[in-house]
Amino acid sequence: QVQLVESGGGLVQAGGSLRLSCAASGRTFSNNVMAWFRQAPGKEREFLACIRSSGLRADYADSVKGRVTASRDNAKNTMYLQMNSLEPEDTAVYYCAADSTRFRLSCNSAVSQYNYWGQGTQVTVSS
Repeated sequence: QVQLVESGGGLVQAGGSLRLSCAASGRTFSNNVMAWFRQAPGKEREFLACIRSSGLRADYADSVKGRVTASRDNAKNTMYLQMNSLEPEDTAVYYCAADSTRFRLSCNSAVSQYNYWGQGTQVTVSS
């Protein structure tokens, strides 16, 4: 059974940092695009970042560009999201996702591109 499990969320003060992890099991995603999304109460799921299988290139949403960095360790089948300068507006449940299609050269922000999802981890930023 394929699973994505996020961890690293929690309560942090504004201006602080968090590092989220997404550990995959059940299959390897070393040849697959992976991504991070978030969803705040009453809002739609929002794309944050996607990272190509090599880990050498990532794309970011304008809302978080410059404050977050996506990375991955394919040997560990794990993806990360380093978040800095957090703001109360960043409060949400954060999800990782993976595309089931291997060797895709590009990644995009569409929820529909991603077939596997984690259960989410709560990030709360206090002012």
